[in-house]
Amino acid sequence: MDLRHLRYFIAVAEEQNIGRAATRLHISQPPLTRQIQQLEEELGVRLLNRTPRGVELTQAGALFLDEARNIRAVVEQATERTQRAGQGKLGRLDVGIFGTAILDAIPKLLLAFRRSYPEVKIVLHTMNKGEQIEALRQRRITVGFNRMLAPLPDITTRLVANERLLLAMSHTSPLAAQESVAFAALRDHPLVLFPTGARPNFIDKVMTLCHEAGFEPIVSQEVSDAITGVALAAGGFGVCLVPESTTSLALPGVIYKPLTGLPHHAQVDLSCIYRSDDQSPILEAFLGTIDEVRADAGSAPA
Repeated sequence: MDLRHLRYFIAVAEEQNIGRAATRLHISQPPLTRQIQQLEEELGVRLLNRTPRGVELTQAGALFLDEARNIRAVVEQATERTQRAGQGKLGRLDVGIFGTAILDAIPKLLLAFRRSYPEVKIVLHTMNKGEQIEALRQRRITVGFNRMLAPLPDITTRLVANERLLLAMSHTSPLAAQESVAFAALRDHPLVLFPTGARPNFIDKVMTLCHEAGFEPIVSQEVSDAITGVALAAGGFGVCLVPESTTSLALPGVIYKPLTGLPHHAQVDLSCIYRSDDQSPILEAFLGTIDEVRADAGSAPA
């Protein structure tokens, strides 16, 4: 039995007339009659009784009509879901996350994607840079988010945003009274740096900026993440350079100040990373959302 048999039978049963059903199906009557006969022979039961005015369903035919309509509905639903999956509108997106971007940029991006593709399930996985790369290669995640990723032959990056640097400090810090802080002034203040782990990372960025400014920083602590770094800064252990997205982290006693005297390259990137050979529709849809969000941010008033 093929789906054509079901479609033909439903048309005949609903029209109660072979001629009208043939017109509806855009075929002639003889082949339609043969298809119905073949269906009855395959099932081993009579589905239709011929009458002077057309046809009427037998008891078996009425039962089969209900089943045929159910099958048609399931097939139509499967077809639609398959097409939506092929367009990136249905499925699952596994996302590796880590670091300060989860405080601002990533939630905004994921929310924009969910609004456009509500039937795609988003699953988040907390992973550092090395774990994200391994998970991408093992196909356990579709995308990751990270900063300052060294070029890899099998991993592609898509820029999400460039963020300026700010200075987190305790409200009791000698620098707290200033509207902005000259970067060179940090030579006299202990720094809390993050994150420890795979290099290059944000610590390398800060160290390079200090060396370019002509001083060796006084490192108070190196910690694993931004939250710990900002918490230590709030507690007076030192000041902490952070990407702008970190300012959504409002811990008691901490304030954020803009910096002056920084070179243009002092911005820090946030990038989406993914397998270079991944051609999945969901990834394509997600990358399109990144481009849309970036375009909207670029056109927004300052």
